[in-house]
Amino acid sequence: MAENTSTNATETRASRKTRVGVVVSDKMQKTVVVAIERRMPHPVYGKMVTRTKKYKAHDEENTAKVGDRVRIQETRPLSKDKRWRVVEIVERAR
Repeated sequence: MAENTSTNATETRASRKTRVGVVVSDKMQKTVVVAIERRMPHPVYGKMVTRTKKYKAHDEENTAKVGDRVRIQETRPLSKDKRWRVVEIVERAR
């Protein structure tokens, strides 16, 4: 009989991705839109360009507000668009 231990399952599973970004919308219930910026060189000209991608993240307590810097973590699909959840609020908006 094989025993299913939770410690073995967590060791084999890959670590979940985390990102830090700024909340750009909190109009939905228990959901925030987080903008993640990354800087990369232009493929031809080499100049640094900023790429922005928006993610919908689950915020259970509705604590994150617009302008807050938050850390989000990858999770199972929670809805059609939500695959991330807010782990912590790194910095509050002033």
